[in-house]
Amino acid sequence: MAGTFKFELVTPERMLIPARVDDAKQEIPPAEATQVVVPGMDGQFTVLAGHAPTITTLRPGVLDIRLASGQRRVFVRGGFAEVGPDQLTILAQHLIDLDNATPGMLADELKAQEGLLSAARNDDERSMARDAIDQLRSLGAA
Repeated sequence: MAGTFKFELVTPERMLIPARVDDAKQEIPPAEATQVVVPGMDGQFTVLAGHAPTITTLRPGVLDIRLASGQRRVFVRGGFAEVGPDQLTILAQHLIDLDNATPGMLADELKAQEGLLSAARNDDERSMARDAIDQLRSLGAA
């Protein structure tokens, strides 16, 4: 498809996009995306088909994903993004699928981030926790 690229979103626990059936042993092809906005460590950037190859760490933020099948929004706490001209792979440390999130899930994550902020040992840890707290509050976590 013209103007699309392969997209995968993976955590240590599961592959969110493309969705995998628990008992499926067969290979499932990556999802086709037209655009993904990524919260990179050096700032937010947009991936389109033909993007220059890049590897970056993720800061806490929201992935805005436009798939051929519709839009998705996912909060990521951190991780890595590997971008190529025809593929984007996100390896997320932790995520919350905002399409299926409850206010309680966001509140729990906010509480966890506040705990990480209190326990932070250096400026980088404090900055990451503050970014996550700010993002979660903007999403309505209380």
